[in-house]
Amino acid sequence: MKAVVVNPNNKTNVEVIEKEIRPLQSGEALVDIEYCGVCHTDLHVAAGDFGNVEGRILGHEGIGVISKVADDVTSLKIGDRVSVAWMFESCGMCEYCTTGRETFCRNVKNAGYSIDGGMAEQCIVTADYAVKVPEGLDPAQASSITCAGVTTYKAIKVADIKPSQWIVIYGCGGLGNLAIQYAKHVFNAKVIAVDINEDKLALAKEIGADMTINPNTQGDADIIIQQVGGAHSAVVTAVSKTAFNSAVNAVRACGKVIAVGLPSETMDLSIPRLVLDGIEVVGSLVGTRKDLEEAFQFGAEGKVVPVVQTRCLHEVQDIFEEMEQGKIQGRMVIDFNQHKCNS
Repeated sequence: MKAVVVNPNNKTNVEVIEKEIRPLQSGEALVDIEYCGVCHTDLHVAAGDFGNVEGRILGHEGIGVISKVADDVTSLKIGDRVSVAWMFESCGMCEYCTTGRETFCRNVKNAGYSIDGGMAEQCIVTADYAVKVPEGLDPAQASSITCAGVTTYKAIKVADIKPSQWIVIYGCGGLGNLAIQYAKHVFNAKVIAVDINEDKLALAKEIGADMTINPNTQGDADIIIQQVGGAHSAVVTAVSKTAFNSAVNAVRACGKVIAVGLPSETMDLSIPRLVLDGIEVVGSLVGTRKDLEEAFQFGAEGKVVPVVQTRCLHEVQDIFEEMEQGKIQGRMVIDFNQHKCNS
């Protein structure tokens, strides 16, 4: 099978190779991959920012159809459409797994990082952790929800935003555009979108943002937001220290800042501001299987429509390059359907 693997000696640290897939073991299923989105985290993994994983098959936004199951698998059957998500598998027994926080399991396995992922023609999954894709949800769009969608959906749940309250989304790219849609169409919030790219702000307005701010042309976003009373919460998907610092200053007293993006820098926190105004800064890491099930369902109902563009497998290095340069609108999705895309 063809697979996209980490190779630090190649262009954009990735290459497409031929690779044999091993036989199934107990509790596993084989997925014939249809689509796999490319996430900014894939850039970090390929670049070795989280450690050297040379040879690892990338991808944690995979969608495909079950073609084989191990003899003891009862949760899936041949023909089911399922996901290959970042939260690939957890131990199932620790305090995090048993209290609905399985993404923080200390023994968690992550697709495309600690275990081979979905950026290949086939992928082996742990059957009980492969979330089914509901009928009516386009599989290419579902790939985006598998990571970007569930990550932002969970972040907004963590933000505890209420209907008609103001939430500000920093970064309106692959994650941010979905955050805007979940906040607006699922949680009924008022949404402020912040980005330095006009094309992304135009998309934000189109998909429901009530207010857009470009700090490069309009001035500091936090000052503008405080002039209208401040946001009740902020979700930061941007990979930028500046965005995180702005978010803390943009929320009103007792506001919540939800950290999602992973910049390499550290953010600045004014302790008096946090204490005297009761500000909470919380990290939110993707989402659980239940979160993904819910996020998928809102997509199937048409409340959230991921902005995706399908590309051929042989273009993967170009996709990584475009992502690094910030040129991508929405999500790039690799199409593994050979009759549609001859890679």
